[in-house]
Amino acid sequence: MRGTRRTAAAALLAGALFLTGCAGSGGSDTMASDAKADSGAVKPGYEGPASAAGAGKAPDGKAGTRAPVQAPQRVIRTAELYVEVKDAGKAAESARRVTADAGGHVESETTERVDASHVNARIVLRVPQERYDAVIAELAGTGKLLSRKAEAKDVTGQVVDVDSRIATQRASVARVRALMDKATQLSDVVTLEGELSRRQADLESLLAQQAALRDRTSMATITLQLSEPEAASPAGEDDRPGVLDALGGGWDALVGALAWALVVLAALAPWLLLLALAYAVWRWVLRPRLPRRTKAEAAPGPGAAPWPGTGEVRRLAGGVPAPAAPAEGGDADREGGTV
Repeated sequence: MRGTRRTAAAALLAGALFLTGCAGSGGSDTMASDAKADSGAVKPGYEGPASAAGAGKAPDGKAGTRAPVQAPQRVIRTAELYVEVKDAGKAAESARRVTADAGGHVESETTERVDASHVNARIVLRVPQERYDAVIAELAGTGKLLSRKAEAKDVTGQVVDVDSRIATQRASVARVRALMDKATQLSDVVTLEGELSRRQADLESLLAQQAALRDRTSMATITLQLSEPEAASPAGEDDRPGVLDALGGGWDALVGALAWALVVLAALAPWLLLLALAYAVWRWVLRPRLPRRTKAEAAPGPGAAPWPGTGEVRRLAGGVPAPAAPAEGGDADREGGTV
């Protein structure tokens, strides 16, 4: 009997979890059923009757029905203004003052100096939607308007969808908590806690989306670009380069060439150091150990022809034929003839 009761309780709990999961899927049928289940709750995007006298009456006068009222329009407005002013600093200060008077604030500001006499500024302003047009007009009048770009994005459907999903998710979380209060077994409690954590995280994500949409639809964003005009060149000024310009250009070229030469030398320095080290090793380590030629080795041997002397060189240079060398054995023949 106890086993039958436990089985029935487990089946009832599984059916409740299944129905709760279907309710948390965010479908249109589920949202409709959740709306009916809520005690007199009205979904965001739909308003109640216009007055107490008209409660419970349809537009045609019949009682017992209530027609939904369309949600107010939600629009995200952005604008970009490019204005040329005489003094960017003063213009930026004026833009900050106008924004503060309108109930807005400065989201970001960047100031950049182009050269010695020109300053550019970029300011991102957030102003209420109802003061959007007035602030745009005042900012455009601070100088010469160069360009203007405005955008309006209707996100009414997205806002209504997020609000409806939040209401459904809150009801789903409440149902899971009610099941946790009735659970008696530890396994059921653990399962319900995991489901509750998941649905609570989904609800927090939807709340963050709702806050972001509410901020973007309640405050418009205006990006203001301020620039100063460039100084006009004097009339009749000669644009041809002068002597000083040529001298400055030559000096710049010389400095550039020297800089490049230093760069090349710096790049070749490791190679030159390696070559100098190799030469030092050959000059003072390897060369003294090489065998040297002595004077005896350099002198010609007994059978080698002697090197010509200075007189011989002069005689050969003058074209005088060399005297015939005495034949071998001539002295012996002469002696033999005499004998």
